[in-house]
Amino acid sequence: MNKYYESIRQTDLLKSLGDEEIEACISARNFIIVEYGRNSIVHFVGEACLKLEIILSGRIVIERVDESGNLMTIAEFYGGDILGGNLMFSKNPYYPMTVTAREPSVILEIDKERLFGLFLHNQKFLRSYLEYVSDHTVILGDKIKHYVNRTIRESVISYLDHERKTQNSDVIKLNITKKELAEKIGVQRTSLSRELAKMRDDGLIDFDSGSIRIKVSGAEMSGL
Repeated sequence: MNKYYESIRQTDLLKSLGDEEIEACISARNFIIVEYGRNSIVHFVGEACLKLEIILSGRIVIERVDESGNLMTIAEFYGGDILGGNLMFSKNPYYPMTVTAREPSVILEIDKERLFGLFLHNQKFLRSYLEYVSDHTVILGDKIKHYVNRTIRESVISYLDHERKTQNSDVIKLNITKKELAEKIGVQRTSLSRELAKMRDDGLIDFDSGSIRIKVSGAEMSGL
């Protein structure tokens, strides 16, 4: 636990507790650290949400299986993000989709009763928690609607636009496989391949196994 102390201390949600209270929670085992290996299942569909989980490191994804049996990524979470914050207090507190650690990840768990104890003894933390969960519930809802409602081309363009800015280049180096890219943007592998071919035919991109070259300006890409 000691090696994760600084990560716990720097988590936005827990900053309102203060160092002494964090140390007390660690000593009393009110905070539990769980490590997940790459591609480990964190929660199955229908599993009860009984605890708040704060991601200290790694990458956690929410996935669903489509009508053809393909696994698609709906949303991604990283260090500092939380799982179960709002779901835990729902009348139907069950995970609607699979939650998976896409990379080796470390999660801090606080069960429901211990969390209530923190609320009762620290109103500043309760306020921070309510603000944080409310804000991030809206963000998650927007993420899911964004993934579910947009077309495959819109998903590809969004990814390319982000990587163009990140890599500062029109030639996007692919550090993941086409299968992983398909999962990342929430589409089937075959559907992604077809759309990339159409975009190439339309003169928007060229691509090979390791990169995608964008042939239009950012403004033109955004207007598609």
